[in-house]
This record gives sequence, structure tokens and C-alpha cells, in this order.
Amino acid sequence: MKTFRNKKSGSITDVPGISVGHATNAEARTGCTIILCGEEGAVCGVDVRGAAPGTRETDLLDPSNLVDRVHAILLAGGSAFGLDAATGVMRFLEELGIGYDVGVARVPIAPAAVIFDLAVGNPKVRPDAQMGYNACTNATDKRVQEGQVGAGTGAMVGKILGMEYASPGGIGTASTKLTSGATVGVLVVVNAMGDIIDPTSGGILAGAKHPKRRGFLNTQRAIEQGITRQSFAVDSSNAAAISNTTLAVVATDAALTKAQARKVASMAHDGLARAIKPIHTMFDGDTIFALSTGMHLADVTTIGSVAAELLTTAILRVCSKS
Repeated sequence: MKTFRNKKSGSITDVPGISVGHATNAEARTGCTIILCGEEGAVCGVDVRGAAPGTRETDLLDPSNLVDRVHAILLAGGSAFGLDAATGVMRFLEELGIGYDVGVARVPIAPAAVIFDLAVGNPKVRPDAQMGYNACTNATDKRVQEGQVGAGTGAMVGKILGMEYASPGGIGTASTKLTSGATVGVLVVVNAMGDIIDPTSGGILAGAKHPKRRGFLNTQRAIEQGITRQSFAVDSSNAAAISNTTLAVVATDAALTKAQARKVASMAHDGLARAIKPIHTMFDGDTIFALSTGMHLADVTTIGSVAAELLTTAILRVCSKS
């Protein structure tokens, strides 16, 4: 399929209208990341696949509901506490006069999703309204900083045996330009229970370290052999082993409706499945948002399939940056 004009890794900010900002507390090992969509906002869809999500305003994105554009997407650490950072995002946007016009005010639309990182650093320090505001002031359309930064500061992968044996996760990004002229970009925060897998070789690139020898345990095989939540989460110190989540945002300047954006988000989950094993478990809150900022003509199937490939690339980049 001759889809790509180039195969450079790129950044989600290559999509016109998209800017990204991080706010990081390195000492407490938490942070947040904001994806701003410009004054006019972007059409948005979402697909939540994990069984343990922490989200805000995702119901709004159902194609049958009224509002069809968002002004920002917030990704944060802090588990459900981190949703507080969205208050700062709304304050920032309101100061700029950006939001859905309800006559007496403009209400910024800023859906959010969080990862669990409370067991990594200081659980009493979480992303708050000020951190959300700071992420917005840091937003730029330049290349996104990757690794353990922003929402990925406390991200880890391979947590089936607890944090002692887990590997660093973090943020990755990628983009490409299609032959149609449309650009597709992605950003991912990898904080999975499972391992990061090379889809070509099947080898484990990051994940649960083997407790008795060098190398990795192989989370999928361990589960098949009977290691479950009941057998490894025997005390509060192992709570992180069951508290995970991979979050992603797909952005394109191709024209999409809300229903089409949701379909793109749905297709993009395939990219997670190619590089994370296992994925969408009962202990992950995997969520993907899809944004449309422009009017380029492009086939939904092409956008969705390319988004999945880019997410795989972005996940593999996490291994090289963390």
C-alpha cells in the first residue's frame, strides 16, 4: 500500500493546529501533557478499551451528543486525582476567550484521561489545576519532548510482579504525510501492565524483569501459567501491578465527522496491540482520542490504519527515550 510520502518518525505537532505542552514534577515522578487544538478546536472521537479507565467528558464525544469540537485534550498522571489538572486547562483557555459559546460565556471543552503513577513517586503529589495551566503555557508546535516527561514522568511497563521488576515507560510520538496531502500524527503515554514487544521479532524490548536471572519474565506467558491479580497483588506494595493504562491521541488535518473520528480511534487501538502484550486487560484503562483539525480529503480506513502503524512506532520510540 503506497500510503506514505515519507517515513520519518515526525511528531504529532506536524499536524497543523496542534501544539503540545508538558508540565513535569521530576521529584514526585508525575506530570501532565496538554494537546491544544487552536481557537476553532477540533472534531474529536474517543474509544475506551481498557477496563479500568480514568476519564473526563468522554461521554460528550459520542456522535449522538451535541458538542462536536474540543479545544484541548489533557493526559495526566495522578490516577483520578490528576483529572483536577483539567481545571487549569479550562482557566487557560477561558482567559484566551476560547470555548463553546453558550451566550453568557465560552465554555472550553477539554476531555481528559489519566494514568496510575501513585506508586512510583510521591502519592501525595498529583497533577493539579496549576500544573494543567503550566502545561498550557509550555505548549508549542515544535517537536514534542519524549520519554519520562509530562504525563509519562511516572509511567512504567511490565508491572505484573510489582514496581521492583518493572521497566520505564513514557511518552512517544510519530507522524507522516499521506499522498493525499493530509498529515497524521500520534502521541502515546505508555504505562501498561504488559510488555513492549518488537512486532517484527516478537522479542521483549521493555517489561517485567525476571526475578531470578537476566532478561524479562514475559508477562503473557506468566499469565498463561497462572500468575493473576490474586496471586501477585497480595499486599498494598504490589498495588501498582494492577494499576496501569496506555493513553494516546491521534491527530490529522483530514476532514472527519465525530463518528469517523471515533472509528479512527477504534482502528488505532490495533497499534497498541501490535506493540504491547497483553493489552486492554482488566487492570488497564487504555483510551485513544482522535482529532480532526482540517479539511483535507482522506479515506477513513487509510487514516485509521496509518494511525495504528504510527502508534506502534511511537510505542517503540518510548523504549529508546526512557
